[in-house]
Order: sequence, then C-alpha cells, then structure tokens
Amino acid sequence: MIRLNDIFGQDAAVASLRAAVAADRLPHGLIFAGPEGVGKATTAAGLAGLFLCEKPGEDDACGKCRSCQVMESGNHPDYHVITKELARVHDKSGTSKATQLSINVIRYDLAEPAGRKTVLGRGKFFVIEQAELMTDAAQNAMLKTLEEPAGRCLIVLLTTHASELLPTIRSRCQTIRFASLPVQMVVKHLQRRGIDESTAEAAAEFSDGSLGLAIRWIEDGILGHATGVAEAMDMILAGRGAELVDLLRKGADAYAAKALERDELASKDSAVRAGLGVYLAFAARRIRQKIRSSGDEDFLDRACDAVDAIARAEKYLGANVNVSLVLEQLAGALRGEIGEPQRR
Repeated sequence: MIRLNDIFGQDAAVASLRAAVAADRLPHGLIFAGPEGVGKATTAAGLAGLFLCEKPGEDDACGKCRSCQVMESGNHPDYHVITKELARVHDKSGTSKATQLSINVIRYDLAEPAGRKTVLGRGKFFVIEQAELMTDAAQNAMLKTLEEPAGRCLIVLLTTHASELLPTIRSRCQTIRFASLPVQMVVKHLQRRGIDESTAEAAAEFSDGSLGLAIRWIEDGILGHATGVAEAMDMILAGRGAELVDLLRKGADAYAAKALERDELASKDSAVRAGLGVYLAFAARRIRQKIRSSGDEDFLDRACDAVDAIARAEKYLGANVNVSLVLEQLAGALRGEIGEPQRR
C-alpha cells in the first residue's frame, strides 16, 4: 500500500495535503498539476489511503485497518481510477481508439458511482488520469458532482496541462503543484532499481527530472534514439548536415510500436504523434543546453532559428497536420535556416 510517507521529492505538495486533512478542509475537487512522471498518481494513491482509512494517524493511513488492507490488495470498492481507455467499455461499435475521456466515462464511471452509497463507509475517492483529455461535454457532466457530491467524496484530477481544463472546473478545485525532481534524485532511485550508473544518468538527463519517464525510456529502449537525436542536433548547430528528420521518424515509429504493444487498440497515428513530440522535445532541450554554454553570436542565431523550426513543427503536430508534412516542413526549415554559418 502506498502512503504519503512514501512520497519523495514533492514535500510542498504533500505538506499542503496533510495540512488540509488535519484541518478537515479538503475540498471536493483537487487538481494535481505538473510534469508527467513526478509522483502525481502516487501521491493521489497515498492520499486515497489516508482519506479512506478507518483509523488514520496524525498524518498518514494506519496501514492495518480493513480499508488499508483492501487498498493494499488493489481492490478497494470506494477507490476509483478513471482512464481514457474506459471509453471502450461504453463504445458499442467496439472501434474506439480511446484518445479522449468521453462524457460516457464521466457519467457512468464517476457521476453514477459518486451518487451511490459508500461500500466501506469512509467515503469515495476518484482519480482522473490525463484529465486534460476530457471533452468539454465530459467536464460539464462532472460539475454537479464537484459542487454537491453525495456524502464524503474526493475527486482528484491529474494533469500535465491544467490550463486545458475548463475555467468552471478549475474554479471548483484546489490546484496542487508538482515540480520536476532533482536529476540526482532520479539517478539515485534508478540505481536502487538495479540500473547501472551511466544508463541512469542518461535517462535522468533526458527525462528532465521525471522518474516515471526515465523508467519508461529505459524499458522502451528510447535512450539510443534520444542520443542519436541529440548528436544530430549538435551537428546541425555546428553547420554540418545531419539526418535529424530520418532519426525523428524512426524514433517516433519505434515509440508507437511500443505503445501498440501495451495497447493494441490504441491509435497508431496518435502514438506516432506522441513519439515525435517526445523526440522534438529532446532536440529542443539539446539546443537550450548549447545556448547556455555559448556566447558566439552566429551560433546563437542558428540556435534560435532551430528552436523556431522545432516550435513550428510542434504547433503543426498539435493542429493534426499530417506527420509526413510536419517532417518535410521541419527538414526544409533546417536546410534553409540552419545552413553553413556565415563567414565574416
């Protein structure tokens, strides 16, 4: 069973939650906002244990009562985790790619259970993963539950993009901020999992302080592609040609293949877009590192052009422009804007 005492690197968030519990001032809705893989879901599980505990201590669940025992088993009847994949349960055609949290998911997996009597008597706890993927209709469907839940109820929305939630949702929830973890903390915890130091350091660096992402990068074999993208970016910034776009395409395809292994019903196009977004972020991060260590004006001009080219590619991805067209645009921008450095 995960408890709040198990959470590391998020002292401010945990302290805020403990203070609210101690003062009996938890709202009906909380937004856990922050980067992916930094402990939002783990903290939600720890808070659920405390919220549902029959004999809670001063700042954590007892770990011994019936509720805690059921929480430990992973089958607590009053603890509900809501994901976009639940859309398939309500899709009569059987073809849903589950790329959004639909209104039916919120109606049948949140609103209805929230209105029923608690099973173990301590209340009901809901966690909505990737809450920014809720459609507007789905968010509107949960407003009444947020405002007037039946009995003791807590809804936690996990998101990396809180600004994408409707203002009506944000105004009815208290936002708890989660920060990136220190890189050395990520390295330390990866090594505790038996990962060698060099791999742990590379994964921690590429994950920008996200333990969850670092673990996934290692498990999915992403580090090799990430290193290739970083090296290609170095060559481009030095004014030499490099097959960055080909590396991005291969990396995105490999990322999508892993995503489809985990969920064969997932959308391949969405997975490729997500993978391309990851590698574009790696490239942009490499540029920022180089900018911090250089004072050469010509180099800085080229670096800024590269950042602009990548930002446009990310914008096109978000606008659902065809992936091949996005890569063609990026290749042209890099050839035209990031060519040989001008000689004085």
